[in-house]
Formats: sequence, structure tokens, C-alpha cells
Amino acid sequence: MGIMIKKRDGHYEPLSVEKTKKMIAFACLGLEETCDPIELEMDSKLQFVDGMSTKEIQKILVQTAIEKVIQKTDDGFGNMVNRMNQDWQFVAARLFLFDLYKEAAINRKYKAFGYGNFTALVQTLVENGRYADFFLTEYSPEELEELGDYIKPKRDYLFNYEGIKLLADRYLVKGYDKEIYELPQERFMAIAMHLALIEGDRKVEFAKKFYDLMSQLKMTTATPTLANAGTPFHQLSSCFISGVDDNLWSIYDVNCKFSQVSKHGGALGIYLGKVRALNSDIRGYKNSSGGVIPWVRLYNDTAVAVDQLGKRKGGATVTLDIWHKDFYEFVELRTNNGDDRRKAHDIFPAISIPDIFMERLLAREHFTLFDPHEVERVMGFALEDFYDSDDKKEFTKHYLMCEQSPDLHGIEVAALDMMKKIMRSAVETGTPFIFFRDTVNRMNPNKHAGMIYASNLCHEIAQNVGFSKQGGETIHPDGSITTTTITGDMVTCNLNSINLGKITDEELEENIRLQIRMLDNVISINQFPVSEARVTSEKYRAIGLGTSGYHHYLVRHNLTWESDAHIEAADKLFEDIAYYAIKASMELAKEKGSYPAFEGSEWQTGKYFERRGYTSPRWQQLKADVAKYGMRNGYLMAIAPTGSTSNIANTTAGIDPIFKKFFIEEKKGSFTPKTAPDLDNSTFWLYKEAHTIDQQWSIKACAARQRHIDQAQSFNLYITPQMKAKEILDLYVEAYKQGVKTIYYIRNQSLEMDECTSCSS
Repeated sequence: MGIMIKKRDGHYEPLSVEKTKKMIAFACLGLEETCDPIELEMDSKLQFVDGMSTKEIQKILVQTAIEKVIQKTDDGFGNMVNRMNQDWQFVAARLFLFDLYKEAAINRKYKAFGYGNFTALVQTLVENGRYADFFLTEYSPEELEELGDYIKPKRDYLFNYEGIKLLADRYLVKGYDKEIYELPQERFMAIAMHLALIEGDRKVEFAKKFYDLMSQLKMTTATPTLANAGTPFHQLSSCFISGVDDNLWSIYDVNCKFSQVSKHGGALGIYLGKVRALNSDIRGYKNSSGGVIPWVRLYNDTAVAVDQLGKRKGGATVTLDIWHKDFYEFVELRTNNGDDRRKAHDIFPAISIPDIFMERLLAREHFTLFDPHEVERVMGFALEDFYDSDDKKEFTKHYLMCEQSPDLHGIEVAALDMMKKIMRSAVETGTPFIFFRDTVNRMNPNKHAGMIYASNLCHEIAQNVGFSKQGGETIHPDGSITTTTITGDMVTCNLNSINLGKITDEELEENIRLQIRMLDNVISINQFPVSEARVTSEKYRAIGLGTSGYHHYLVRHNLTWESDAHIEAADKLFEDIAYYAIKASMELAKEKGSYPAFEGSEWQTGKYFERRGYTSPRWQQLKADVAKYGMRNGYLMAIAPTGSTSNIANTTAGIDPIFKKFFIEEKKGSFTPKTAPDLDNSTFWLYKEAHTIDQQWSIKACAARQRHIDQAQSFNLYITPQMKAKEILDLYVEAYKQGVKTIYYIRNQSLEMDECTSCSS
């Protein structure tokens, strides 16, 4: 009796070796010059046994193809060296895709290999509560059929193995038992249809255009959009920032908001600078306050208890001003030394630094720490509410008043000693993140409407932050209670990224124009987890257009990282991106109206363009058009890390250099070879690995880009254990001098850092 093979639907049939050969040949189609199907067949060492499943066969073939990406070979001189062939990643991806196709066909009950009927899928997933019903109420059967026919299955072959597996594991809409229903191109189409929903008679036209951008991997959407678009609860925003006032109601109100944000896949930035310090008075009793650390631990516990979509623990950064008396404890929140009861290992601390601290650091002078509660009680103002602008040094003036007051109990310390504490923690934990508050606020286009106190978890968002306050309570005759809240600005930001590694310069303007529309539509269709977020979002209509594939772009243009040509290219590229983004937002304002807070903004006055030295004819025309027609979005650009979504798009992450040219990653016991995109003999020496790059060049590039970005960048510095403290200090100082707004991780070569999934646009 012959060997029987178990099919996916449960029935058995005799083994057909020819079927396996055909599948392998199909997976290698077009790649035969570098990926020999016979070689894969031989190396997989398939040993067919009776009762073996087709899924097991597929798994062996996928693993064999993956293992062939990086292989040990003899260099001809008796040395075993690594040889890399990245095309095997695409063979493995196709084999994995074939698995998805077969699973979908069984679950959806169709016979074809590949994609089934899209309309039937939509109806099934709406009935099962996996899709929102607007797909059926807002799109006619004819429109659904037209969009289904527009899907391009062959674009699945653009994925490498890591990308398609990540997309399938995390983002495809599945059934109750995680069975496969939706396929990759259908996920892109569902997102496109959702984002085009408000385009009226043009919704099918824009759905096709949005789909083309995503399915050709010429852009990436943020994780919440990728996961939630088209679903019954479509929370599509990545980033939220909230300020905490110095009272219990505000502390716990923000904690409640954090839980709701985290529950639906967002990450929160929390500004804690107004909360009184350790041993401050409470209601006139001195030495009563426990300081900020207990409240940081509260947010830490919420981050652990309320995860992001069941896929990752909650993420939050907490920002404190460097002049706050709790600085020393706060800066060591994640270190392993000291009392663990005063630690918060799941929260990411950030330090807000004013110009005066950096000036005293450079002069090796002393700096004074204060309790914000005591400052407000004695001096009658909140020190944290001021910043130094170009012409008015309001923070410095009020800070000096505090230092000169005999009624304040400030603590004088050496600024260099404080910086040493920051650097010691950064070397050990990668944090604290750095927020140069005066630099950020000087460049704020909406300073007429508020102030920026802190950034988000990944430190690319720079928008006005407010503080909600508790209003009164009304008890009605029926026993019901109405509680009013006076809302402050709760920052919400929606992220997309241009895939610089995939698009041409000629495609840039159209790509940006469509992405600005997509992001603006997110604001209109979004289901916000917190009401204050909707209020702020509608006030500023803030978005964050970013980039992924930056290093990939440089390599494609034959540019080395450590070169003046790189800096010149970065300046030109991001000036073009800024121009196209502002122009697109202005055109949208013509069509749909400006954001409500436009009047009095630096967009409206033209100061935004003057600050950046935009004097060419095209910029002068755009400046006039913005003054006349307005801006649809109060904030436009922010460069997120794109850690996971850049893997899906097979490009490099954010603005980061590659970590390694090729390496083997271990996750949950499995080993996946990874290579830099388009790595071959011609690009090998153009790619320089992050920890071998002189970081001064990275700072120069960051500064060149920052001139054109209205918000900030998730900017990492890469250090090695061999670097001296003076060299690390010089990096912080140079970043400040060059006008860099924020510093994300200090990535020590000996440490591994967590990434924020929410900002992985």
C-alpha cells in the first residue's frame, strides 16, 4: 500500500511527488538563476511518511528555503565564510503564501487556488462581526464587485518571508479560532475602502488609488490603521499625549485615559512636570508628598495590565522637567540599582531640557532643582508654563527669579553631574529620552493656541498639550449624575510613511498628495478611545506623514552615510517632501476647509516659511496660497520608527541606518535570516552598520531633515561599550546645538531595546 498524505480539509489521498515538485518550481519561478528548485528539493530532505500532512510538507520547504538565505561555504582557501542569497527569502514567502491561499480556500469554501470572491468575503466577515457593516451599507454590490476585480494578487510576490509572515500573524482579519479568511491584498483593499469612505461619489476612485499605494509597498500605514481599519471598532490613531495636573483627579483621569488608549492599540505620552516633588507639602502639611515616583508606578502597572490589542504590553513614556526636584530618582527609573519599590521597568522616562540647562552644562556651572508646587505657591506662576522664544527668554527670566528668591528651597547641583546621571542611565537602559523643550516650542507653528510640554512614546510628535480639569457635578431628580470636564488639548496623531526605498523621485508628489488625504480622512472616520482626543483632533486635524526606507534610499542613490553628499541629499529630499506635504494640505483646505485653529498660526502669518528660509519662487507662491486658502492640517510631518511595518514593506526602518547587513534573528525558538534590502555585491559596501557609523554624521543628517519637519523625528544614537563618556556627552551637546528636537533611544551595542508597535507606521 502506498503512502497516504493528509490534506488540509482532513481527507487522505495517495502521495503525489509531482505536486510537490510543481509547487517548488512555481515558488522559484522567475528566480531560477539564483534559486534552483532542484536544489531546494534536494536540500529539504523530505522524508514522506504515511499520514504526513500537506501543512507539514509546506513547513519543511519554507524552513529549508529560509535557511538557504545565509549559508556557510568554503571560500576556496579552506575558510568557512557566510554567503548570502536574499532571493531565497522571496521563495520562502511564496511557499508561505501558498499555505495562506489553501487555508483561505478551505475556510471560505471556494475551489480556486489564490483569491476567492471579494464580495462574498465582505458579506461573511460583516456577518461574523469581523468587518464593520459600512462595507455593505455604503458600498453597492456593483462597487464591491468592481473593487474586488481591481485586486492584484501578483503583488503578494513583493513580500519577502519576514514581511508576509508578520502581516499574516498580526494584521490579517481572522476568525474566532484565528483561522485564515482575509488575504494580504484584501487587507489592503479593506483599509483603502475604509479610508475612502467619506469621499462621496469618488470613493471607489480613491479606494483604488489608496490600494495601489499600499499594495505596491510604496507607503506604510501605522499599526492601529493596519490592524483596525474596516473592523467594528476602528481606532486608527497611533499616538496620544496628555498632561497631568497636580491633583488626584487629574492623576487618575489620565490613568483611565491611558487604559482606554492602550486597550485599542495606542501608546501614550504623559507629562508629569506639574506634580509636586517628594516631601512637598499637602494641604499645608510639610513633608507629606510621595513625589512623582508612586504615580509613575501607577502608570507602569496600567501598561502591564492593559495591553495593546492582546499583542503587546501597553506603552507609555512619562516626561519630567530636568529642574524638578525628583530628577535623580526619576532618571534611574529603569536601572537595576537602588530600591526596586521605587522603580518602573515598563515605563519609558523622558527628560524635558530647557536652553538654560544646556548653557550651564557647556559652561560647567551649577543648576537649581525646584518643587513645581512650591514655585507656584510662593512665586505665583508655574515655571513649566514658559519657554524661551527667539526674542523673549521667558523661561530663563522666570527661572532666574526662582533662583534669586529666598523663599524657595531649591537644590543647587552641578549641571555636569546631572548630565552624567542621564548618560549612565542611557548607557544601561537606553533611556531617558530627551526633549529639548525650547527648541520644540520655538518651531511650533501653533504657539498662538498653546504650548508643547512633552512628546509621545517614540518622540516624533510635537503638538500643543493641555490639562483637563474637573468641572462640577449635577445630581438630577431621578438620581442620575452629570459630571462636566473642562478639556485641555489631548494630542492625537495619525501616522503614515512614504517608503523611500520603493518610490522614484517622480512619484513623490503624487504619493504625498494621496497620503495627506488618507491621513486627513482618518481624523474624520476615526473612533476615538477618549472624548478629549476627538476634541483636540478636530481642532488641529494633526497628522504625521513620515518616511521609512531612508538608508535604503541612500544606497539606491549610491550615497554613503558618512558624506557631505548624504547631508545635501537629505536637505533637498526633505525640503521637497515638506513642500509637497504643505501644498497638499493647502489644496485640501481649498476643498474641505482649514483646521479651526488656523487663524493666528504661523502658517497663516507666514512666519513658518520665514523661520526656515524658504525664499525661492515656489515657496513664496505656496506661502501666499496658504495665507489665502488656509491649511487643512495644523501639524503635518513626523518621522516615526516604523520598526515592524518597514519589515512588511521590505525596507529599512524609519530614518535609522541598518543594524547589520545580514544576520540570523531568533524569536520564540525559530531562526530567521535577515538581510538589508537589495543587498548584493553592488550595494554591500554602501550599507554601513549603525554601530560603526560616526554618530556626528547622523546628527548632521537629523538637523538637515529637521529644518523641514514641523514636528520631530524618532532619532536614535548608536553607541558602543568602547565609547568614552566625553564622546557620548559630545553627541548630546552637538544634537542640541544643531537644533535636533528630540532624542529617542541611546542604542548601546550590548543592549536590546523595545520598539513601540503603535508608532510603527
